[in-house]
Amino acid sequence: MKVLVINSGSSSVKYQLIDMEGEEVLCRGIAERIGLHGSRIVHRIAGEKHIIEKDLPNHEVALQEVLKVLTDEKLGAIKDLSEINAVGHRVVHGGEKFASSVLIDEEVMKVLEENVDLAPLHNPPNIMGIRAIQKLLPGVPNVAVFDTAFHQSMPKKAYLYAIPMELYEKHGIRRYGFHGTSHRYVSRRAAEILGKPYESLKIITAHLGNGASIAAVMYGKSVDTSMGFTPLEGLVMGTRSGDIDPAIVIHLQKKLGMSADEVYNLLNKKSGVLGIYGKSSDMRDIEEAALEGDEIARLALDIYEYRIAKYIGAYAAAMNGVDVIVFTAGVGENSPLIREEICERYLTYLGVKIDKGENDIRGEERIISTPDSKVTVMVIPTNEELVIARDTKEIVEKGIKELKLF
Repeated sequence: MKVLVINSGSSSVKYQLIDMEGEEVLCRGIAERIGLHGSRIVHRIAGEKHIIEKDLPNHEVALQEVLKVLTDEKLGAIKDLSEINAVGHRVVHGGEKFASSVLIDEEVMKVLEENVDLAPLHNPPNIMGIRAIQKLLPGVPNVAVFDTAFHQSMPKKAYLYAIPMELYEKHGIRRYGFHGTSHRYVSRRAAEILGKPYESLKIITAHLGNGASIAAVMYGKSVDTSMGFTPLEGLVMGTRSGDIDPAIVIHLQKKLGMSADEVYNLLNKKSGVLGIYGKSSDMRDIEEAALEGDEIARLALDIYEYRIAKYIGAYAAAMNGVDVIVFTAGVGENSPLIREEICERYLTYLGVKIDKGENDIRGEERIISTPDSKVTVMVIPTNEELVIARDTKEIVEKGIKELKLF
């Protein structure tokens, strides 16, 4: 079975074509700057990158051009679109309706539309991508894999906020959590690497990218996670503030005369390490500047690491212990310095011991703790696309509507 994985953003569409027989990525790429000047497709196949300049006015045209590339005589991975057996879509928000991946039909599409208010930046482009594929590949089954689904196993004490219950009951205001496919993949992969039953471990997974979140995975289920009603809550991120006193929002509106949209933009796009450092949101730039003696860059790094360590400590308490800590995503996979500083400055009380030689890696699967460390610390590159493809394959092959995770 060949599965096309689609991740539609507001102005981009990422794609991978995976042959599920050996879980081989046949090609991958991104259609970027959709609806903007300078739109193009960056296509990778057989280790080579190809840039195709194309006018991409909307998602449907972008996906139409992607499908042309997939079957191109020179750049394509398949001869005919009929070789695509199913399409798996990343969908950011499934609300409370979906605790698992699901075969897409009109009933599902209606619920996705209803959830737009919960994810106004993410769900609309996800929906556009699904509609476009349904039109371009009629008859091919589509599956939605939700960022929020893995966290639907959280108990009420973890997902409810201490606000009037009617706000949850009538308006769905609660913690949902995100990056679920990543947390699911790396936590399960950690158990596989260690050769231990997934259901026997207490695992803390740290997905550290430009967006970042931490999850407590206890005996195979997410029991808490740092992102909340939206992806703004939790860790200090590239441009997102993470946790702040909610009264700050009111203060900004009353004292500075900022509108709700201006505050939202400030906290999502102008805060985080960018807000502290002021020059970049890229942790590589901040690390380099900190090592060169830039005090503000060092401060940004300290605040970033401190918040991560606080959440790891909180989740060790929530699970009454921790067996494994996993670092993943762009920063988690590629920053030996940040991993080392978090572990050595803050986690030695848990019995964590880092092997600096083993930790000196980027983008590789590796146990980076010493043999006598009481907690196993690992680096595991995430693979959300493979999770989407696996769920899609299972749903389509079994002919089921929904894949039960729990």
